[in-house]
Amino acid sequence: MNLRHVLVLPDRDAAEEVAQEVVDRFGLSEDPRLVRDALAGEDDAEDAQWLVVVEDPREGLDPTALDALASEYEGWLEAP
Repeated sequence: MNLRHVLVLPDRDAAEEVAQEVVDRFGLSEDPRLVRDALAGEDDAEDAQWLVVVEDPREGLDPTALDALASEYEGWLEAP
């Protein structure tokens, strides 16, 4: 089974920084994926959230630490 963590960030810049921080802090072997997530009913790019999708095949990442990292950038860890 492959566990997947999804961090929700307010903008692309924050998502890119968090993706790099996740690799640096947790020593990931592959880069997280960035995904633009437009809010329901919104066409304006300013209203898009960005998701950082982190694959955790060994299930060794600490969700609390991931949530703390996301919160440094005004984001959060999505509940599984």
